[in-house]
Amino acid sequence: MVSIQPKLKGYIYAFIATFALANVYIFSKAAMREIDFGQFAFYWFGLAIIWNLLYICWRKKFYIFRTITKRLYLVIAIVGVFEVVGTSTFFNAIKIVENPANVSFMANMVPLFITIIGTAFLNERYNYIEVIGIILTLGGTFLISYKGNGDFSEMFMKGSGVIVIASFCFAMGTIVSKKYIKEIDPMLFSLNRVIYLFVLAVIYLIVNKQNLLIPNYALFNIAIGSLLGPFLTAMAVYTSLIYIEASRSSIIQSTKGLFVVVGAIIYFGLMPVFNEIAGGIISIVGVILISLGKPALARIKRRII
Repeated sequence: MVSIQPKLKGYIYAFIATFALANVYIFSKAAMREIDFGQFAFYWFGLAIIWNLLYICWRKKFYIFRTITKRLYLVIAIVGVFEVVGTSTFFNAIKIVENPANVSFMANMVPLFITIIGTAFLNERYNYIEVIGIILTLGGTFLISYKGNGDFSEMFMKGSGVIVIASFCFAMGTIVSKKYIKEIDPMLFSLNRVIYLFVLAVIYLIVNKQNLLIPNYALFNIAIGSLLGPFLTAMAVYTSLIYIEASRSSIIQSTKGLFVVVGAIIYFGLMPVFNEIAGGIISIVGVILISLGKPALARIKRRII
């Protein structure tokens, strides 16, 4: 049996999460072209609960439910709230924005927020490499969303504000979960978020008096997407945090937009325009600089000394 180094294992899980998440953009967009958001959320997260429970049964990890203390219940609840707001606004953005690749590129603000919020809590300062990364990430995001119309209300891509909110909430959830990831099994984080979101979907359906009848093709896309997204992506992301820093996991995940571009072309025939591709690449470079800023500067100083 080949032994895998912990850090390499973390990178592998992060890549699995990236590839799975890229497909989530495609399959969720395809499903929401045919059905309402409430119907989508009900089946998407309902199936995700089933995938998570089946995995727990397969791994025979029923004991994880007994490891939660009262203090950890509060942590799980806090992460759940951030995930509910972040995920619901995220899928709302996918429904609003025509090309899902634009959403994926703009979501590169997540590692930006992780750096800023994490640094604020730790009272650290940015070095010049990180500052350049922040500027590039913000500039790339601006370039993606900018439409060039004279009227301020029509200047940016529809749904841009929603993506910012989703990115901030995902960043907060990542920071909190990273702090407690060695005390709380990744399976619990994964199952927790989909239960919260499924309950929210049920409430939404009841309030809006919507039925559960949806086209077979939409159900097909949801079945695949829910397996890749709420289950595989969440599990892989949380597991990667055991072995590597949140910032390094975010670097790999920031490249998901490149996969989404290819998927959008194949699945929907949507070709991104120049400013969207350029902005996406610039934001990826920014994320890399943000995440590697401190280690890179430390290596430079060592060589000088």
